[in-house]
Amino acid sequence: MATSFNEQLDQHGAWRRAFALRLKLLSEWMADHELLDSATRERLQRLEAQVRADKVMVAFVAEFSRGKSEMINAIFFAGYGRRIMPASAGRTTMCPTEMGYDAEVPPCLRLLPIETRLQPQALMEWRMVPEKWHRVDLDVHNPKQLAAALEMVSQTRKVTQEEARALGFWQSQTPEDKPLLDADGLVEIPLWRHALINIAHPLLKQGLVILDTPGLNAIGAEPELTVSLIPQAQAVIFILGADTGVTKSDLDIWREHLISDSTGTEARLVVLNKIDTLWDELSTPEQIEAQIVRQKASTAEILGIRAEQVIAVSAQKGLVAKVNRDAELLEKSCLGQLEAALGDGMLLARQRLLRLAVDKGISDLRDETGRAINVRKRDLTEQKMELQGLQGKNASVIKHMRARISQEQADFDLGGAKIHAVRSVNLKLLKEVFGMLGSKALKAEMQQLTELLTQKGLKLGVKKAYGETFERLRANFAKVQGLTTEMQTMLSAMFKQLNTEYGFSLQTVAEPDLGFYLKDLEMAERSHLQYLGISNVFRLAQPEFVDRLVRALYSRIRAINEVALGEIELWSKSAAAQLDAQLRERRRAFARRMEAIDRIQQAAGGLDDRIQEFDQQEQDIAQLEAKLFELTSHLMDTEQAKAPVDLEIA
Repeated sequence: MATSFNEQLDQHGAWRRAFALRLKLLSEWMADHELLDSATRERLQRLEAQVRADKVMVAFVAEFSRGKSEMINAIFFAGYGRRIMPASAGRTTMCPTEMGYDAEVPPCLRLLPIETRLQPQALMEWRMVPEKWHRVDLDVHNPKQLAAALEMVSQTRKVTQEEARALGFWQSQTPEDKPLLDADGLVEIPLWRHALINIAHPLLKQGLVILDTPGLNAIGAEPELTVSLIPQAQAVIFILGADTGVTKSDLDIWREHLISDSTGTEARLVVLNKIDTLWDELSTPEQIEAQIVRQKASTAEILGIRAEQVIAVSAQKGLVAKVNRDAELLEKSCLGQLEAALGDGMLLARQRLLRLAVDKGISDLRDETGRAINVRKRDLTEQKMELQGLQGKNASVIKHMRARISQEQADFDLGGAKIHAVRSVNLKLLKEVFGMLGSKALKAEMQQLTELLTQKGLKLGVKKAYGETFERLRANFAKVQGLTTEMQTMLSAMFKQLNTEYGFSLQTVAEPDLGFYLKDLEMAERSHLQYLGISNVFRLAQPEFVDRLVRALYSRIRAINEVALGEIELWSKSAAAQLDAQLRERRRAFARRMEAIDRIQQAAGGLDDRIQEFDQQEQDIAQLEAKLFELTSHLMDTEQAKAPVDLEIA
C-alpha cells in the first residue's frame, strides 16, 4: 500500500528529530575531545538549524469558488471530523492565509488589517511588528471554536470607490477586473490583508506550511505573494473546476503568476476539482471516466504540461469519506491520487535535496576534523621518534635537544607575522564583499529603481529600468566572485608555504560558487516581469503600488544576498579555523616536547615512561578517528538515522 503524504511527512519529521539529536551528541563529543573550534561549532549549528527549520510549503492557488479550502480540509484536517477552514458556497478565503507552527508563539490567528496597504511597508516588514496584527487565541482541542475563529479570514467590509482604488481593488482602466457595486455604490473588499494561523497540528509541527491564496485580483495586488511566497513553495496546487476546465481567469493566473519563475512547471500540480458534478446517473461509469480523461488531456494541452501533472478529484467527497470512514467513496473521490503525487513526487524530492545537502555538510565536517586529528597523530609520531633517538644518549645531548626545540619554537613564532599580513588582506577583501552585497548598497539600488518607476508619464521604459537594475545586481555578484577567487589564491599560496616550511597539512576549501544565487536572482527578476506588462501599466502609475512592488523586491533580494554572505563568511571562517587549529596543535606540540625533555632531565627513567605514554596516546587517537567515522556515518546513513539513538557516547 502506498504511503500517504501525511505519513511521509511524519516519517520525515522523525528523521529530522533523530538527526538533530545525533548532531547534538556529535557536538558534545567533539567539545569533550577539544575538536570543536568556532568555525566547526558554527557549521554544526547551521546544519542543525537547516534541518530543524526545514519547511515544506504547499501553496493552493485558484480563482474563487474552486474548492481550495475544502481541499485543504480534505487532505490535512479530516482528522478533526469536520471542516476547519471555511468552505461554504461562494467566496470564503478573502485574504492570503498561511498556516504553520511556531513553538515560540501560542496557538492563535493573526490578521493584518487591509489598511496597511496604504503604508509603504512590505509584508515581510509587517511580520516583524506583531502588535499591528489583530490576534485571536485558538483552542486546538476544540474543533468547533477553531473553525469559528478561522471564519474570520472570510470577513469583508464595504468602502467607496476611491477607498477601493487606493487599496488596489478598483481599476477604472480595466472594467473586467472591477468588483461589483452594491445599491449604495459601495465596493466589497476583504477586511484583512493577510492571515497567519499558528496551531500545533501534527503535520504543521513536522514543518508543513500551507498557503491558501484568494483569486487573481488579490494575487496581482500583493506583489510579495508571487515574488516571495509562491516561489518558495515546494508544491503549488493549481485548482480548476472539473466541469468548466480552464477558464480565461484561470489561464491569466497560470500565465502571469505560476510559470513566470525559473522553476517552470515541474513543481506544479493541476487539480480538476469537483468531479462529483460529472457523476451523472444517466451516464455509465465508463462514459464519466472518458469525460474526465478528455478534460485532463485538454487541460494539460492548454497549460503546456505533462498529462501526469493533471489530477481529477472530488475534495468534498474525499472529506466526507474520511470523516465517515467510507473507503469506497474515498477511492471514488480520487483524493488518494493527489496525496500520492504530493508525497511520492514533490515531498520526496524536497527530502532528497535536504539530505544531500546535509550529507555534504557532514562529509566536509568529517574531512576537516579528520585533518585536525591527523595533525595530532603526526606530531605525536614525530615526538615519539625524537625521544626514541635520545635513548642511550648522555645529558649534553638532551640539553642540546632542548635548545634546538626552543629555537624551532622561536622561528615558528616569527613566521606568525606573515600569517597576520595575509589575514589582514583577506579581512579587507571580505569587508569589500559585505559592502557590495550588504543592505546599504541594495537600498541605494532600490531607491534608484523607485525613482525611475515613479517618474511622470507612461511607464514605457519600465522593463528596461528593471533589466538594468538586475544587470547591476548580477555584476555585483561577478565582482564578489572575483574577490573570493583572489582570497582563495592568497590562502592557497600561504597554505602551500606553511605546509612546506612547517609540515602542516592545510587544504584550501573550494571557494563558494555564486552561480546558485545568480539563478535565484533570475527567478526574482522573472517573477517580477508579470507586473511590468501592459496590463499593469495603470497600477504602475500609482506610487503606493510601485513602492510595495520595490519593497517586495528588496526583501527577496536581501534574503538572497544574506544567504550568499553567510556562505562566504563561513567559508572564510573555515579556512581561518583550519589554520588556527594547526597552529594551536603545533604550539601544544612544542609545549609537550619541552615538558618531555624536562622530565627526562629530572629522572633517568623518565624517557621510557614518556615513550610508553606516547604509545597510549597513539591508541587514543586511533579510537578518536574510529569514533568520528562512526558518529558521522550515523548522520549520513538514512537507514542508520532511523535507528534508536544511543545516548552513551564515549
